[in-house]
Amino acid sequence: MKEISLSIFLVGFLCAGSIWSQTIGPSNGSCLIIGGGRLDTSIIHTFIREAGGPQARIIVIPTAMATNPEDADSGYVRLDARLQRWGFENFEIMHTTDHAVANSMEFSGKIAAADAVWFTGGRQWRLVDAYAGTKTESAFHKVLEEGGIIAGSSAGATIQGSYLARGDSKTNTIMMGDHEVGFGFIENIAIDQHVLARNRQFDLFEIMEAHPGLLGVGLDENTALLIKGTQARVLGSSYVLIYDGKKWDDRLLKYMPQTAGEQQFHLIKSGQLYDLSARQVIKE
Repeated sequence: MKEISLSIFLVGFLCAGSIWSQTIGPSNGSCLIIGGGRLDTSIIHTFIREAGGPQARIIVIPTAMATNPEDADSGYVRLDARLQRWGFENFEIMHTTDHAVANSMEFSGKIAAADAVWFTGGRQWRLVDAYAGTKTESAFHKVLEEGGIIAGSSAGATIQGSYLARGDSKTNTIMMGDHEVGFGFIENIAIDQHVLARNRQFDLFEIMEAHPGLLGVGLDENTALLIKGTQARVLGSSYVLIYDGKKWDDRLLKYMPQTAGEQQFHLIKSGQLYDLSARQVIKE
């Protein structure tokens, strides 16, 4: 009888493993994904702390904004003022859409040497077109490998996932568009933003139905997740929505896709910890 039970367990375990990849963030550094809108002071202070303090070397990537840095109304000036207001003294705004530049050591080397990178909002596909497959993309990963932090709000949050939600170059209302691969700082995840503020809380189900093994994360405005390895902590004033496309079948010891009638998301609030691998709230 024990041999039969063990066989059932092994079959269930292997079946689950074949369809469920682990969701995990960086092993050394950290990712800060922010849902857009205003930034709660807890989010700003967390970024400053994780970066190493006001003296940290900060690189800001505004490429998702797709505006001319020389334009006074482009938002770059406001961005510069914001960083100064936060107390940073050693930061640089870097932008290109030229792959040759993104592949140069002059450009990518500065990023690799940074303590922190901040991606602004805008359209996430622009970041893919500018940096995917270049030395600059490798430099982003290098920052994390060296224990730094990568942060981003709105599009800057979504780009950090492995699946690129709202990556269509025509409109941001298409969930599964012509760009579907993010930078993958966090593996096996799809990230959406502005979810409650813009009534988007049901949109991620489309991706989950097509890719039930992914973990879906929806961030409301003024709310963030700080991710280190498999642990995520909620920051800010609203909620993070978790979409888990599977459930355990206790009889077969197998992780199964949910049916359409079972689709649901879970709300976690500021201060709570979530285990990305076990897919459950951590009770402290």
